[in-house]
Amino acid sequence: MAITDGMSTADMQSRLTALQAAYFDLMAGAKIVTASYAQADGNKSVTYKQTDITQVYKAILMLQKALGIICRYPRARRVLF
Repeated sequence: MAITDGMSTADMQSRLTALQAAYFDLMAGAKIVTASYAQADGNKSVTYKQTDITQVYKAILMLQKALGIICRYPRARRVLF
């Protein structure tokens, strides 16, 4: 049983688009992990959870397979001499 069971095609496509945007943002280093600033009443800090780029990539592959964009997951290639 896959996590995509019962999801509509439109919902899977919108999630795929969001994951691809997040993937490119992570690749470009656009996501902030920790931000700190000073105010009159003291220091403030906001921390975001750092997303593992490998997990985002795996989720993209899973959705692409469920949508029929790819037939199977890519596997390791053997080097022949």
